[in-house]
Amino acid sequence: MKTSSKTAPSEASALSHDSYEENLHLLQIELVKLQKHFISCSDRILVIFEGRDASGKDGTIKRIVEHLSPRETRVVALGKPSDRDRGSWYFRRYAAELPAAGEFTLFNRSWYNRAGVEHVMGFCTKDEHEEFMASVPEFERMLVRSGIRLIKYYLDISKAEQKKRIEERRRDPLKQWKVSPIDEQAVSLWKKYSKARNEMFARTSDIVPWNVVRADDKHVARLSVIKDLLTRLHYAHKDAELIRPNPEVVFPYAEEHLLSGAISK
Repeated sequence: MKTSSKTAPSEASALSHDSYEENLHLLQIELVKLQKHFISCSDRILVIFEGRDASGKDGTIKRIVEHLSPRETRVVALGKPSDRDRGSWYFRRYAAELPAAGEFTLFNRSWYNRAGVEHVMGFCTKDEHEEFMASVPEFERMLVRSGIRLIKYYLDISKAEQKKRIEERRRDPLKQWKVSPIDEQAVSLWKKYSKARNEMFARTSDIVPWNVVRADDKHVARLSVIKDLLTRLHYAHKDAELIRPNPEVVFPYAEEHLLSGAISK
């Protein structure tokens, strides 16, 4: 059965390039409507993107912000912490990047570095990791109470897909910059990253729930994230049929999804 431009495709569907581009264009129009609304209402929106290495965070964020006003839209991708950062309150450098009134801010990785790569790679101590896990719910509670609309996505891919994408990056001269020494170890440390991710989900979902994105199909994942994001935020003249999300692709974290295999093990 042919999928219409306003029907959410299933994760397994073969989405043609033309269908993808048509859906993306329509959803980006909705994003512009959203931006007009939150600028006029002085809303503060913060979206966090975490996920496996090579899970498609960059591409998803790029499509979200592509046609939005750069003055009111910021993508934050902080680099390695400085000596001063390491000697300061852990959340300090992230707090400096929080959205002001009328701003839409997207974090390409966030304070959850400490729950993932820092923890797995030994870049923080066990005590620092535990302090983070204990304090991040209260930190996010303060953000929500201050009026920030906080949404968290975790892009999840299979081990085979991750290995394939990292190999493709190595061979592509335009993408080789994406392959870091940490990425090179992602596949071999798969189980450790899974364990760290699962602990993060279990301990940091109460205040602001995690939304898991099944991202083996990049195109479907991008469209599904945009639809889910638009569904969660209020704006005028919303096309409810167009943005109806696919619960097979984006869904709130629950332990049952780990047990069923909906989240990679």
